[in-house]
Amino acid sequence: MQQCGRAESFRLLLVCLLVVGPTPLLVPVLAQLRHPVPVLWMMPGNQSAGVAPAVRLALQDLKRQVPPLGDYEIQLQLLDSQCDPAESLRALFDAMWAGPKYLLLFGGVCPSVTALIARSLPALNLLQVSFAASSPSLSNRKWYGNLFSTLPSDRALNQATVKLLQRYKWTRVGVLTQDGHRLSEMKKDLLRQLLKVDIDVVSTQSLSGDVCSSLRRLKERDVRIIVVQFDEDSASEVFCCAYRLNMFGARYQWMVVDGGAAGWSLGRQVPGCTADSLQTAADGSIRLQTRRLSNTNTPGVSGRTPQDYEDSYLRQLTQDGSKVSSTLHSFAYDAVWVAARALSQALEAVKHREKYDSQRNGSIGEEEVHKTLLDAMKQTQFQGVTGPVFFRNGERMTSIELIQFQDSSGVLVGDFSTSTQQLRLMNQVLMFKGPGPARDRAMVLPQRQRVDLLLHAAVSYAAAVTIFITLTVLFFTAVYRKHWLLRASGASWDVLLLLAVLLSSSSVLIAGLDGASQSDRTFEVLCSVRLWTLSVGHTVGFAVLFTKTWRLYSLRRLKQTQKQRAGCVVLWIFLLDVFVLTTWQILDPLRRVVLQHGLQSESADQDIVIRPYSELCSCTNMELWLTAVYGYRAALLGLGCFVAWSDRAVPADNPAVGGNHLALSVFAVTVFSVSGAAASLLTSHNPPLQFCLTSVLILCCDVFTLGSLFGPKLLYVCANGSELQDEVADGEEEERERLRRLNQQLKSRAAQLDVEIETITRQLRDASDPAAPEPKPHRTRGSNNAGGVRSVRWTHAAQVCSDRNSGTNPSSPDSINSPERVRRRVSMQLPILHHAYLPAVGGVSASSSSLFGGRDAFAHSDDNFLLT
Repeated sequence: MQQCGRAESFRLLLVCLLVVGPTPLLVPVLAQLRHPVPVLWMMPGNQSAGVAPAVRLALQDLKRQVPPLGDYEIQLQLLDSQCDPAESLRALFDAMWAGPKYLLLFGGVCPSVTALIARSLPALNLLQVSFAASSPSLSNRKWYGNLFSTLPSDRALNQATVKLLQRYKWTRVGVLTQDGHRLSEMKKDLLRQLLKVDIDVVSTQSLSGDVCSSLRRLKERDVRIIVVQFDEDSASEVFCCAYRLNMFGARYQWMVVDGGAAGWSLGRQVPGCTADSLQTAADGSIRLQTRRLSNTNTPGVSGRTPQDYEDSYLRQLTQDGSKVSSTLHSFAYDAVWVAARALSQALEAVKHREKYDSQRNGSIGEEEVHKTLLDAMKQTQFQGVTGPVFFRNGERMTSIELIQFQDSSGVLVGDFSTSTQQLRLMNQVLMFKGPGPARDRAMVLPQRQRVDLLLHAAVSYAAAVTIFITLTVLFFTAVYRKHWLLRASGASWDVLLLLAVLLSSSSVLIAGLDGASQSDRTFEVLCSVRLWTLSVGHTVGFAVLFTKTWRLYSLRRLKQTQKQRAGCVVLWIFLLDVFVLTTWQILDPLRRVVLQHGLQSESADQDIVIRPYSELCSCTNMELWLTAVYGYRAALLGLGCFVAWSDRAVPADNPAVGGNHLALSVFAVTVFSVSGAAASLLTSHNPPLQFCLTSVLILCCDVFTLGSLFGPKLLYVCANGSELQDEVADGEEEERERLRRLNQQLKSRAAQLDVEIETITRQLRDASDPAAPEPKPHRTRGSNNAGGVRSVRWTHAAQVCSDRNSGTNPSSPDSINSPERVRRRVSMQLPILHHAYLPAVGGVSASSSSLFGGRDAFAHSDDNFLLT
């Protein structure tokens, strides 16, 4: 059994010799008796040529180490994975079945093979030490807890990328990725990390199709910070398209994230682009890559400095006759040392436990050995040729280099430590094409849209003139309020209409105030004041016009007047408006709202754009409240237009007033109101234009109302006012004097008629019945303003006389009811009846001139006058 074990060990050693090649340095290894440690080496056969010299150097350096590291000999058995997961898994199972017992798997370059094999390692009690980059998905220690790699994972490169973006406050980037399993996983991890730090990925493009089309889409989205993930062979094609699309220079920053460890190389030449054009496009771009060799000059655990190791590797490569070097050779060298140190430490611990165990003949199981080896791997720490080698959560802690392409060469401008998560930049060597780092977007300069001072002054002047005219008309109306023309047209309605014009004109002055220097509270108060002044002014003004129009309609069409009800209409419309505005003010008051407008390019600098913004009054449910306000106003405007259309042809009693003026005013207010509401909604994005249009419409409406309704009256009063007042005063005085004389004459005549009536009554009584009692006159007297008799009423039995006991024939001449006597009585009673029912007898007022005056009735009757 022992001989069989020795033969197997010898066979493994021969395999190792075949892999690493016969060298004179390995001859002493055959003669020296050391404990063989079999290790599986899984790698594609076509990629082992550039790594094998580094592995031989590591084995040679291990041979010279002192115990206990020098007591063990790493024996590698090569398994060709062919980058096929199925073939790799089959080869692994065959090797495990054939024996001997393996504790560790070395290598693993293909990501797909590594992912499958690493998932099955816990079941096989194996550890894997890789020297290739692992995808971010392999960072899950729950599934891949037995995988260790001396090359940092792609996740570390993404971390360095995010730190660089944060350093220059780039929050708007684009990602350009080449297709492939590893790069796709790398892109997903990058997007997750960018999302965590609130960096906006504007667009992600693939290099699978036309590269120029992908870059053109990035340019259309104005992407200036571009993160590229591709292989070295695609660099020339990408930068050639960037040169054609002018995506280079001070406005753009390219960040090439490469998981390899090669230096700068633009690769092959691309048709249509020269070497100079490629260098021009790539100039200033930054490449993030893993550090291949430590930048220190101190010897590591192997006794070699990084430069000494590289020289030895190149000599070994030349001796082997290989012309292909690998970017992973330094990581493979350190990986051999990681495996050797972990195995030696674990085996020494197992040997110690077996030696000093209470059960001397007992042996440690495979699981215990595997656990011991896993602990030793986690505790591994030494200085390698690539820098400090240690693991944290299975990931290699190292530095990520930042290389900037400057003048056809790469310059180290910074590094990122994966252990401390710190980014260090050397600003003295870092160069940008512009005055500073490129902007991730065009510089947006906020610009507040405000009403131009000249425009505000002009509109305010027009509003002030309108207010002055309104106050003048109001003063004129108050002075001449007793004039028959103003009194007949309804002075109270005119005052209300003028006050409404004042309110609406005042809202224009408030609307143009600049809110930049005002606090939020002041701005909100001004918003409410403007709303109330404009709304109440419009409501009261149109309500007065509607009331006048309706009274005219009732008078001319319905033949009736509704003077008291008209006042109620104005009151109810006003109360409805106050109710809506109060509810709005309480439930959803107006607030200062900043409205952002579209970007505007600055012609002088393409890198600067202007973002106009404006401040306006708004609330949460602005559309709902506007719908409510416009709803009942639209109904009122429509009804007013209908009534005004019906009264448009009503004739006027005076050229200063008439139905056509009133109808024209109603139509004009309706048109201006609808136009103002539409202009306010359509120009909300442009406050200066909105202010100009709405103010002009409001002022035009006010001026038109003043001109159409009050202009003719003022002109008529000014032209005919004094002459007409003198004529009216003289006529009234003459009329009063004439009525006074007539009143005295009627009083005298009434007294004479009383005496005559008494005499006639006495004669009639004596003639009919000498024995009858004398009738007593019943007089009802009332004193008028002059103290005269108002009326006289007579009742006596002689006027209706019937001798029921007499046998005299009624037709006989002697009968009291004969036709001759009846005619006589009628001739005497008619003057008496006329005297009794004549209103002027005994009570005509000396100051009244409405019944006997010769003036036209329209000058003194409110109900029969055409109101305007």
